[in-house]
Amino acid sequence: MEISQFAMLLLLIALTTLCCSGFSSLLAGKNRQWTNALGPAGAVAGCILGLAPAVHTLLSGTVERLYFPWNIPYASFFLEIDALSAFFLIPIFVLGALAAVYGRRYMTSYGNHKSLGAFWFFYNLLIAGMVLVVVARNGILFLMVWEIMSLSSFFLVTFENEKESVRRAGWTYLTATHLGTAFLFILFLMLGHQAGTEILDFDRFTGTDISSIANIAFVLALVGFGTKAGLVPFHVWLPEAHPAAPSHVSAVMSGAMIKTGIYGLLRIMTLLGPPAPWWGWLLLGIGLISGILGVLFALAQHDMKRLLAYHSVENIGIITLGLGLGVLGISTDLPVLAVLGFGGGLLHVINHAFFKGLLFLGAGSVMHATGTGELDHLGGLIKKMPWTSATFLVGSVAISGLPPLNGFVSEFLIYMGAFGSVQAPSMALTGFVVIVGLALIGGLALACFAKAFGIVFLGEPRSAHTAHAHESSWGMSLPMGALAALCALIAFCAPLIMKILYPAVTVVTGYRSLNVQSHISVAMLPLKWIAAGSVLLILAVSLVAWLKQSLLANRTVEEADTWDCGYIHPTARMQYTASSFAAPLIKMFQGILRPGRVFDKPDGLFPHYATLKTEPTDIFRNAIYRPLFLGVERLALKLRWLQEGHVQLYILYIALTLLALLIWNLR
Repeated sequence: MEISQFAMLLLLIALTTLCCSGFSSLLAGKNRQWTNALGPAGAVAGCILGLAPAVHTLLSGTVERLYFPWNIPYASFFLEIDALSAFFLIPIFVLGALAAVYGRRYMTSYGNHKSLGAFWFFYNLLIAGMVLVVVARNGILFLMVWEIMSLSSFFLVTFENEKESVRRAGWTYLTATHLGTAFLFILFLMLGHQAGTEILDFDRFTGTDISSIANIAFVLALVGFGTKAGLVPFHVWLPEAHPAAPSHVSAVMSGAMIKTGIYGLLRIMTLLGPPAPWWGWLLLGIGLISGILGVLFALAQHDMKRLLAYHSVENIGIITLGLGLGVLGISTDLPVLAVLGFGGGLLHVINHAFFKGLLFLGAGSVMHATGTGELDHLGGLIKKMPWTSATFLVGSVAISGLPPLNGFVSEFLIYMGAFGSVQAPSMALTGFVVIVGLALIGGLALACFAKAFGIVFLGEPRSAHTAHAHESSWGMSLPMGALAALCALIAFCAPLIMKILYPAVTVVTGYRSLNVQSHISVAMLPLKWIAAGSVLLILAVSLVAWLKQSLLANRTVEEADTWDCGYIHPTARMQYTASSFAAPLIKMFQGILRPGRVFDKPDGLFPHYATLKTEPTDIFRNAIYRPLFLGVERLALKLRWLQEGHVQLYILYIALTLLALLIWNLR
């Protein structure tokens, strides 16, 4: 055993705290108070303990490891924290702790009819699994903790398993994640075979020539990790699983868990040697398709959480665009492009974790207060839920890539890389396509969140669901406020964030640390202007708000109806619905979206009834996965005769398998 630094020991204590508190919550059984206290308290304590070594590693640039020989074929218990691992640990720990605080209050509504012990056990196990995924350095260990992460999230997604829709979402997720794992299993076996090693430690792959299988390994990694990340066309599980899970679990899955797919892809690329240019083209193509289709599918949704889930696909596409630019920068010897591409993509990993976590918690707050996430049943909540509406607005601005918040900073870095590549003759078209694609994604995202915020929080209530809506308690409001503050803080401290970011970029690019600092310095001056502009904008808005408050302090303020175009009694039916708001944009892209449409036109001079409703469809789910799964189901039914419930028959199968293995071994 070798423990090189104290930070690794602290990480192990954090993992032990997470696991022990999870088991304690499970053992507490039906004692509602104990289960709902032990689980979240342990999650918060474990995450705070784990955050310290992650920050220490990023700031110091040290690499710390723990190694045990293991009597399992091809395996060793090999953990390591470097700057890349530490970078991905930060959103896991921050979001894991804040979601646990939120979840303690959120889950009380289930306490009378559901066991919370199992829930918190799997929640803490999910956090521990994600942490182990980003520090594991052996292929078998990696697959084991990857499976722990996947199974624990499956049980969290199916928490309300009495609902048929939840069970269907859970099985879709379980099937997709295991298909991805199958590709990863083949990947690690191939790497081990090519490296000629019996122990699948990552550092043994880098010491041998595996260039002959590098292209195949990259494709396997892209499919395996892309399925977890939610890249198109492997994304179908994501819009099913996120709406089914409790809201704070959705926040953790979208903000942190799907990023383990991005981490895995980056880690494998560091093992494969210099990338081929077509890797970058492929990443750019998939990133553009994921970004554009993700936001288009989101625009067509009527359910808050499903809309947010499709935006995860969009943002994973933006991250992949950054990675694609970075790969092209390395392969074409444009180091500034490589540093800005990877830097923008990595920073968007953390930014997306914070603003998407915030938005899912906001959606959960709305659903907790109204009992529904259907957009067309909501409206006017800004008066009853001012804190939730304010923080949701912060998340909406951030995810739309607008200043003065963090989403703008990471997208700005990718834009900088793309604009810089336009000046290189061989990369001009690539840079132009990325710029146009990012601009289209940003514009559509802005339209989508104008719809989401406007329909949910503005106007008049559309149904009785909002009649008794109320602001969430501090236990749910505080995490939303913290995430909103982090979205602003990253923008205000953009130059400082870049100094924390460059060690991770150094690991990914393989460049020397001093060279990365030099290349990244081209972005420092613009980022300082952005930070200063963001602070000034916030100060100006605060000043206007203060002036308004001061001027109205000694006056009587009365509420009155807004101008209503002559209608005496305006009703909620005169407002835009989710369908009618998005209809012009949906019509522009109907060749891709192919939405179902129900439209009853107004008839006569004084029509009594008219309606427009669009039904969103996912072309990949309907055209590819549904026929595929139906075919597998039919095949399974035809093979049902193999499973008739007789023990003797199963013993015969085992004997035949052993005999086949024996014959194989004798060859």
